Amino acid sequence: MTGYEYKVVPAPTRPLKAKGVKGTPARFANALETVMNDLGTDGWEYQRTDTLPVEERQGLTGKTTTFQNMLVFRRALGAAAAPQVAALIEDQSAPDDLSAPPQVAAQDVAEDTEAMVEAEAEVAPAVNEADSADAPDEAESADERVDATLKSEAFTFPWNKRDKSNGRADDTQPAAE
Repeated sequence: MTGYEYKVVPAPTRPLKAKGVKGTPARFANALETVMNDLGTDGWEYQRTDTLPVEERQGLTGKTTTFQNMLVFRRALGAAAAPQVAALIEDQSAPDDLSAPPQVAAQDVAEDTEAMVEAEAEVAPAVNEADSADAPDEAESADERVDATLKSEAFTFPWNKRDKSNGRADDTQPAAE
């Protein structure tokens, strides 16, 4: 049984200039010929050209469908590689024992659990003490500052500042008389 590997490359979209080749159709044929000959020297045999739809992004959320021409090439696998590939394809059997979960030593689990509990015990009190010590002072000082600001007689919000003499805001110019 002979196995094959395939290679798919985009077909050229622009003509290729060459000496003595004139006109767009001849230059385009030259581009195809160049691609086919380059791959042919590596042992690839041309099979067919396929036109396939491709969904592309258009803008931020839009999508549009375009069609791409693809050249399909194949080459025979080496005599040594073909049986290996066939063996990989044929051997798709499941492992013998899927029902048994992997065994973990109970001692390892117990040691890991103890280490995690000890680490949490060391970190948790320090964090809780720091939070409880700072929080009431900050809250009281913030409350005191708000009360002091609101109780002051000279306090007005910036958007409520009005010139008391003529009833206009401070930033407006008095009317010229």
